[in-house]
Amino acid sequence: MSVITTNTRVTDALAARHAEETSILKILAYFDIFQYPLTKNEIIQFLPGSFADTNIDEVLQLLLSKKAIFLHSDFYSLHNNPLLAYRRQQGNIRAQKLMPKGFAIGRFLFRFPFVRAIGISGSLSKNFADEKADIDFFIIVKANRLWIARTIMHVFKKFTFISGHQHYFCMNYYIDEEALLIEDQNIFTAIEIKTLVPVCGEKVLSNFFSVNNWTYKFVSSVDTFQLQHATTAKAWYKGIVEWMFSNRLGDHLDKWLEKITTRRWLQKSLKGKRNKNGHTMNLVTGRHFSRSNPGAFQEKVLALYKQKLIDLKLL
Repeated sequence: MSVITTNTRVTDALAARHAEETSILKILAYFDIFQYPLTKNEIIQFLPGSFADTNIDEVLQLLLSKKAIFLHSDFYSLHNNPLLAYRRQQGNIRAQKLMPKGFAIGRFLFRFPFVRAIGISGSLSKNFADEKADIDFFIIVKANRLWIARTIMHVFKKFTFISGHQHYFCMNYYIDEEALLIEDQNIFTAIEIKTLVPVCGEKVLSNFFSVNNWTYKFVSSVDTFQLQHATTAKAWYKGIVEWMFSNRLGDHLDKWLEKITTRRWLQKSLKGKRNKNGHTMNLVTGRHFSRSNPGAFQEKVLALYKQKLIDLKLL
């Protein structure tokens, strides 16, 4: 074997090891925004591409020896702070207690007209809940009936304020069957999609995940969602209401509701109205989608992530 060949192989091995270290640091940096340390298996799940367990163990040990990362109670973090592990453990316990309620409410929401699939999103989908946890839902509805469905569901939500349970009905993200492909393709949306917990509408959710296979560019091919949890609930009134608006009247009504809802939320944003967390209220809308984005949350997370990568000299 020539010296040149040997040197080339050594160089390639060092480059591969550096790439592995960088990938691990990047995913830990992302979750560090949320003060959420990860287990080894979670790191594997969220890495771009696939890594053998033996490689992961070696790279993690190397990063630990360099004090680039730290380990507390099986959780890896960029900080030598055991309180992060404790916070996560407590959040996991609360999430496990809250998840059955999330499934029950999700099955209830599936009974509303034009709803075709329900998934749990947000922090609960990542197995975490703080003391004031919301339950966030991702909802797929029939094509061209998003605004009728959303209006009916949010009229219902008004009544949940009476009992003080509105935080269990955070219907933050709607798309219809015409817009299964998520246009914002970045690490934020990739992780949100990969951690989505299906509740109802297995076939539609399967199509959604298939259409959004671009997520593999950002996270590993290890799927965190479990379609076997997706169950179907039926309601006799659902078909009647859908039949009533499956015509031109329904088309006009849906477009009208889109216009007035968009106008009302734009006014809220311009007036600087804030939600209970103090974030400026904001709703991003289109013909086939509606997503809450208080305080430009997605943009802030991506900006913080970029800055962390710069600080870690990974960009």
